[in-house]
Amino acid sequence: MTERAQKRQRDIEHAKRLLRMVRPYWKRLAGAMILMVLVGVSTSAMAFLVKPVMDKIFVAKDAGLLMLMPIAIVVLYMVKGLASYGQTYLMQYVGQRIVTQFRIDLYAHLQRLSLSYYDRTPTGELMSRITNDVNQMQGAVSSVVTGVLKDLFTIVGLIAVIIYRDWFLAVFALGVFPLCVIPLVKFGRRLRKISHRSQETMADVTVLLHETIAGARIVKGFCREDHETKRFTDEAFRLFRLRMKDISTRAMSSPLMEFLGGLGIAGILFYGGWQVINGVSTPGTFFSFLTALILLYEPVKRLSSMNNDVQNGLAAAERVYRVLDEPVEIAELAGAVELPPLQNEIRYAKVSFAYRPGEPVLREIDLIVPKGQAVALVGTSGGGKTTLVNLLPRFYEVTGGAILIDGVDIRQASLNSLRGQIAIVTQQTILFNDTVRNNIAYGRPEASEDEVRAAAEAAYATKFIERMPKGLDTMIGEGGVLLSGGERQRLSIARALLADRPILILDEATSSLDTESEMYVQKALENLMAGRTTFVIAHRLSTVQRADRILVISGGRIVEEGRHEQLVALGGVYTRLHSMQFAIDQGLEAITPEAANRAGEGS
Repeated sequence: MTERAQKRQRDIEHAKRLLRMVRPYWKRLAGAMILMVLVGVSTSAMAFLVKPVMDKIFVAKDAGLLMLMPIAIVVLYMVKGLASYGQTYLMQYVGQRIVTQFRIDLYAHLQRLSLSYYDRTPTGELMSRITNDVNQMQGAVSSVVTGVLKDLFTIVGLIAVIIYRDWFLAVFALGVFPLCVIPLVKFGRRLRKISHRSQETMADVTVLLHETIAGARIVKGFCREDHETKRFTDEAFRLFRLRMKDISTRAMSSPLMEFLGGLGIAGILFYGGWQVINGVSTPGTFFSFLTALILLYEPVKRLSSMNNDVQNGLAAAERVYRVLDEPVEIAELAGAVELPPLQNEIRYAKVSFAYRPGEPVLREIDLIVPKGQAVALVGTSGGGKTTLVNLLPRFYEVTGGAILIDGVDIRQASLNSLRGQIAIVTQQTILFNDTVRNNIAYGRPEASEDEVRAAAEAAYATKFIERMPKGLDTMIGEGGVLLSGGERQRLSIARALLADRPILILDEATSSLDTESEMYVQKALENLMAGRTTFVIAHRLSTVQRADRILVISGGRIVEEGRHEQLVALGGVYTRLHSMQFAIDQGLEAITPEAANRAGEGS
């Protein structure tokens, strides 16, 4: 199958999927179609009435008909206006509803995709799919659903009029329309390519915007404003050039259609005028025919412009369906069980994992964590610590072995019952542009005022919350930008406290904090960890010394295990890491190349 045939097949499939979304609204469509018939009939009737107006009123001077005709015309225009309004509203409702559902389905599907999909897809590109691409589809859906049927009924009615008035002249006139198809097809293909490239460029612009706005501090801190402005300017002008090609192609199609239509009208005027002069036809017949033909030109022209919208929409649909067809890697099995709260232990049974085939990050990890135990994971960067804990809530799927909670393979459990047992506090604190109250209650939106305040108190967050203009009702800005690092971290701890889940993951929760903030955060973490099964990831060994058990992970394996004193006495990888940490605490000048090399050997 050729590439063009494959593309045509994909277009047909996408069009079918779009049309399937119309089915639930068949009642509104049926009502709109009845109104469309009225629009078509009233438009055709206006052309039909030209003959009696010309022949009976202006030529035969029929005064009785003169009294009736204005009333008939007013009624026709009233019927057409009301029917046109009704069908436009109903069809636009269907079109807008379909597009809204597309946007919701796309967003919901993105929520179901695993973190690995987000790892390989830029955020700005996904934003472009939901906003720009769906808007492009909206043009296609609205044009097809709203315009085609309406213009089709009008075209059928007007063709019936011109055939009735003069079938021979009608054959000649209608013979011009097939000539318009050839340039329309070529323009459509060109627009499709331009549209696809424009949407890709728009996605690149969105990615650039997201990166530079989110990283504004870094851009300004490194004095790269001019560099980023140049990057954006280059992308903006690339999009401008593509948009101008699109405009040029669209602008060319309309004059060409008008020129071809003008050729047809010129020929018809000559032939029809010759027939009237020779008495073969009446002026009323000719002008009725010509009126119907002129009225026929507009819906045909609209159908040709719809082709442009459809091409843009199909290009956008291809990109949207590419996301919607992305398989959900982390999915619940049919008949997934509800996992009861942790009672005994969490077990990693020969767990292996690789982000890419042939590049294992974890290798046959065997680990049992009893309920209520605090386990610290240490080791050099890239050893697999974060990956190990990310497998527990099934952010990623194990590629070998199994993780069991009280003997139940987590793949057999429903995602809500699994993740509903786990609270997470990370180094990169994720807060939302909402009130303090709603951020704390994010995991338990039904929590009472007293419960929210108790969580804030336990997280040592009450004092700085009370200093805010509106207390718990203060907006904290995107990502909590209006708060300090320590305040953001304490809010995330309060959120975890209020969620009150039996399993806790702390991923570098105290890194990048000043001494005072770390002190408050450490106290809050002690409250949070009490009575919970906890996984603590930390590079600073001082934060893990009170753990019940420390696991040293290197090269995707657990290479050492024990309490702090035991591991220091062992003289292995942990000892080297501890020596490095001690040197850092003493000052950077205490770090020798030999010490750094010895610590690196553990990885």
